Amino acid sequence: MALPDDQLRALLLNANLIDEAKLNDISRFAVNSELTLDKALLQKEAIPQDKLAGLIGEYYKVPVVFLSQLNIPQEVINIIPERFARKHKIIPFERGPEAIKVAMLSPDRTDLLTALAKKTGSKIEVYFALSTEITNALRAYEKDLQKAIDDLLKQDIWASNNALEDPPVAKIVDLLIDTAYQERASDIHIEPQENSTLTRFRVDGILRDALSAPKILHDRIITRLKVLSSLRTDEHLSAQDGKMRVDLEEERLDIRVSIVPVVQGEKAVLRLLSTQSRSYNFQTLGMNEADLQKVESAYSKSYGMILSTGPTGSGKTTSIYSILKVLNTREKNITTVEDPVEYRIKGANQIQVNVKTNLTFANGLRSILRQDPNIIFVGEIRDDETAGIAVNAALTGHLVLSTLHTNDAATAIPRLSDMGVEPFLVASTLNIIIAQRLVRQTCSQCKVKTTLTHDELIRNFPAELVKRVFGSGKEFIIQKGQGCKICRNTGYMGRVGLFEVLEVSKNIRKLITERADSEIIAKAAMNEGMRSMFEDGLIKVRDGVTSIEEVLRVAKSEFVS
Repeated sequence: MALPDDQLRALLLNANLIDEAKLNDISRFAVNSELTLDKALLQKEAIPQDKLAGLIGEYYKVPVVFLSQLNIPQEVINIIPERFARKHKIIPFERGPEAIKVAMLSPDRTDLLTALAKKTGSKIEVYFALSTEITNALRAYEKDLQKAIDDLLKQDIWASNNALEDPPVAKIVDLLIDTAYQERASDIHIEPQENSTLTRFRVDGILRDALSAPKILHDRIITRLKVLSSLRTDEHLSAQDGKMRVDLEEERLDIRVSIVPVVQGEKAVLRLLSTQSRSYNFQTLGMNEADLQKVESAYSKSYGMILSTGPTGSGKTTSIYSILKVLNTREKNITTVEDPVEYRIKGANQIQVNVKTNLTFANGLRSILRQDPNIIFVGEIRDDETAGIAVNAALTGHLVLSTLHTNDAATAIPRLSDMGVEPFLVASTLNIIIAQRLVRQTCSQCKVKTTLTHDELIRNFPAELVKRVFGSGKEFIIQKGQGCKICRNTGYMGRVGLFEVLEVSKNIRKLITERADSEIIAKAAMNEGMRSMFEDGLIKVRDGVTSIEEVLRVAKSEFVS
């Protein structure tokens, strides 16, 4: 077991590495972000990595190793089986004539060391490594999916008609899902081609090819998925949606399955609902402190409406879930109506929309109001009826949270008016609007400093904004990922949010009532201190969090001059 947070806290204070007030702030951040204290300390850059590792290593009385600085041979990595390494967070990094050196998160696990010594027939020298270092090093186990599937198929006998007699479809599906999970994919696309079946993974919002296999496998893979998700195997001409659950080494993974008929056959898309996704929140997604305080102020009220806006896949629902996790106490009744219910919230009453039984967002919302709720989450405001009921619920003493498809925060206001909600009702109920996008984060393992000129910046960004964020120099130092084994040579690892938080002040309420257009409202909000997504992105470029290309990819059209 890793060093408990309370013990680490005591070590830090005794060593005078951090003052108690700052440590209390980071401890609260860790709890809210569902992070261990060591990860929170590193994420907030409160303590240098080497000092934190040294302190914990000294506690365990073992030396420290930084795996990111080593080039570990594959034959050394393979000394310990992958499943064992992932389960116990242990990495072999050097094999000498006298001993095998291993890095562990819990160097006090003598039972593991004894088992390893017995299995390898060698003496084991134990070192301590930080959890982030071990997690990154574990990626060295990830195999080439194409090669792994090809090897599986070679084990089978080909029939005389060049079709696989009994392909190991169950193993192939399991391997697809496990590999996608290890690659941090959010979705798996299994697409029929003319002469093959193509599998693609969506990682950090970008689709990439993962596997091409014989066409004969496609229908069998689809049938296997239908069986696992309790769908009709004899239906091939209509869309079907289902759910399945897979037991991985790390967790029990829920998967949402969608199968639709396309020209070449049936296409399946699997959405992996991992706890990794569930642990994201405003803090871990990089919302600045000023905006965070505005959001906290909005959800601290017992009534009103909080809206999260953005296109599909921008993290809207995840943001709302992070608020619900904070508000979820035994004293409050939280009821939701969603389509679909992606994650279970312990203690909340979650309703699944079902069009076949006429359980729509609007009808579900009406029923919720008779359930004595304190907090209501409407998965999405899609129509006039839902908008009207949601606004009236917020007006009558409920805190209502919902999502809306708009490009920026200010546009959500006329969108509600277009749905037939009177401007004075919008002004009376709205507490805050959070617009967001997700951009890929620069890989911390391979980021290098590079120079950017003023002229390069003003080609894509307004000169006034460049001056405000970067200053008036001619050249600026930023960081860029050059590509490495950890990030699959993309230069990016993980995602971070660009936020635009519009707090509905007295002046904004007046503009809403006067039916001012979204541009005027946006300018007024920026005069009151709102940071546009575009500016937030440029600040994250300056701080080495992401790249200019990523900001332009997701947010250029949202800039308000």
